[in-house]
Parts: sequence; C-alpha cells; structure tokens
Amino acid sequence: MSTEDNAPDGRSGVLGGAARGALAGLRIADFSRVLAGPYATMLLADLGADVVKVERPGTGDDTRAWLPPADRDGTSTYFLSVNRNKRSVTLDLATEAGLEQARALVAESDVLVENFRPGTMERLGLGHRELLARHPGLVYCSISGFGAGAGAAIPGYDLLVQAVGGLMSVTGDAAGEPTKAGVALVDVITGLHATLGILAAVRHRDATGEGQRVEVNLLGSLLSAMVNQASAFAVAGVVPGRLGNAHPSIAPYETFPAADRPLAIAVGNDRQFAALAGTVGEPALALDDRFRTNADRVAHRTELRDILSERLATAGADHWSSVLLAAGVPAGPVNTLGEAFDFARKLGLPGIVDIPAAPADGAEGTPSRQIANPIALSGTPARYRLAPPRLGQHNEEILHRTADEAATPDESAT
Repeated sequence: MSTEDNAPDGRSGVLGGAARGALAGLRIADFSRVLAGPYATMLLADLGADVVKVERPGTGDDTRAWLPPADRDGTSTYFLSVNRNKRSVTLDLATEAGLEQARALVAESDVLVENFRPGTMERLGLGHRELLARHPGLVYCSISGFGAGAGAAIPGYDLLVQAVGGLMSVTGDAAGEPTKAGVALVDVITGLHATLGILAAVRHRDATGEGQRVEVNLLGSLLSAMVNQASAFAVAGVVPGRLGNAHPSIAPYETFPAADRPLAIAVGNDRQFAALAGTVGEPALALDDRFRTNADRVAHRTELRDILSERLATAGADHWSSVLLAAGVPAGPVNTLGEAFDFARKLGLPGIVDIPAAPADGAEGTPSRQIANPIALSGTPARYRLAPPRLGQHNEEILHRTADEAATPDESAT
C-alpha cells in the first residue's frame, strides 16, 4: 500500500477535518472513462484515495469533448462532474512504452479500475489474470455494460441499458411513450456498486493479503436497482407498466396540479392520509370505504386523484407544502435544479462547494464549482483537494517518479 500523503500539492481540503481521509494511502490506477468508473473513483478520492487517471494522449476521457455546457475555461461540465481529486497522466497504450508505464503504475497501486470493452485489457497484457499473478494483493475492478460473456460485444450506453433493462417500460405517462430518466442513472448506480465492491475487496485484502477481481455491469446493476418492481415480477409474475408519477403499491403517492405548479404528495400510511384529508378540507375521505386503507386507495386511485386535484388547485404548491408538512404529510413542490440547490442550502446541507485553483493554474485561476459528496463522516470527512485535472497535468509528477522507482526496485517490497 502506498504511504505517501495523497494531497500532492500540500493544500488542505475545502471542508477541513482530518488531515488524511479514511482511504489515505490507497492508490488507485484509474483506466476508466465517461461516467460509471469515474464516478466510483471520484467518491473514493473524496474519501482520501490517491487516484491517478490514465487518459489517451491528445483527446483524453471522452467526456472532455461532451459540450456544451462548459465552464469559463471551455472545459466540459460533464467531465468536471466526476473527476475532482484526481491526477491525470496520458499513456499511449498502443505502444510498448505506454504499456510499460502502465505496468509500472499498476505495480505501485492497490486498486485498478477499468471499463474497456471486455477483452481489451487482456489484449493489452493488462488483464486481471496476468496482473493478479504479478501482484497478488491487487484489487482489479472491471465495469462493463452486459458482462464479459455473451453480452461482451454489446456497447454499454446508459440509454440502451435503460431500454433493454426495463427501466423505460415503467417510466413515463401510461398514455405516452416509454421514457428514460433525466440523468444517466444506471451509470451512477453501477458506479456505486463498483465502489462498494472495491471497498469490500480492499477490506478482504487488508485482512488476508489476497487481492481479487471485482466485476459489475450496467444491466445487473439496473435489475438490482429496480427493487420492488423487479421483485413483483420475480415473486408474483407481475409485469409492471407505466403509471406516470403514481406508485404501483401506494396511494396517494404522486404529483398533483396545484394552482401554480405541480405538487408531490407521498402518503405512506393511513395516519398520513387522514392528516392530508383534514388539511385539504375533506376529513370524511379518511372514513370513506373507497379510501379507508391503502389497498382501498390504490384500487380507487383515479377517483381519489380527482377529488384531491380539485382541492389542491385552490392554492399554490408552496402553500400546500407548508401546511401539509406542518400536519405531518410528506409534500413538496416540483423544483427546478436551481430551486433544489437553494432548498438544500436552506436546510443547511452542502450542495455546492468551490475548490480553489491550484497555484500552478496561475493567479487568475477560477475555483472549480463542484457538487458536494453526500457521505458525511464525523472523523474523516470528504475533502476537496484537487480540481478536475487538465489532460496530462501530472505527467511530470507521476510518470518520471514511476520510472525512477522502476529503475531502483524496492527490495523490501513484498
């Protein structure tokens, strides 16, 4: 395990806290790009891991070119969203020199993360069997779209997985077309699964000295994340369909048209429904045989929606949100993303953080605006040490040092 401090430039984290994160000393060779892998490695970097991002010379991570939008320096905001706290090196894996540098980087790393098409790393001589034979303590994480078997040749794009994995079949209005989620949700879920698998494998390695391969794929991650909908099919043979914003098993649990904008109401039990009925001026609804229990309300959801919609249309969403929350009924307006960040700020939750520009970026360097890591650790909180790197920004710092270390082997290493 690497013992060097993983804040190479010596700057303290934006949020303060412990000088070293929970994963300090953990070196990750990150060969991944786009979203699932970079999201996983960014979360680990926030918690203290030293992540070295390996990119193609000249172009780098695909998302560097995914714009607009871009920041004031012309950098893709997509790339910026998942690459903070990392150091970038460029390696041409089509050359023997680049492969030698990659092998040297892996030799001093604890974890390797890659999301090339299955078989690519093996063709490069960087496959898990070869590297684990050389480095038995290595945790090798492979992320794919559809696994390394019969689905290996299928491109792993989030939209495609949402379609073939069933998510689009349950998303959207019942009378409309199947709809994707408004963000690449499958990639994010897969990144979270990769993070969990990596941490479990590192824990095992620290206890036994044995590394292993971690494999996650987009389709499997989505099927797991479909939770109750997937269980309904697996257990009861129910093939769910689209219900718009309604819930298949709970009512009322959807959006309603208030006087000015949509209002979300999430009633989870009979007590909350009675409070809702009283607050909107229809207390008798809680005693109505059509709506007395949740099962009754689900069976008569259309009638209930019509009654509630008429009452809720008499005032704005902010009014109803205020009085319903005061009555113990989960409710809130459908916010824009800007309103969502403002809401988090009012609640005292960290939504956006600014990472100061490194001195090497020049006196006029602007801070990098980043979305806060949602994991709160009391002793070793997430730290924001490095803005997302420029392509190859750390070649001199990392590759020359790696070459020097390769030329002078550490005889004490095991």
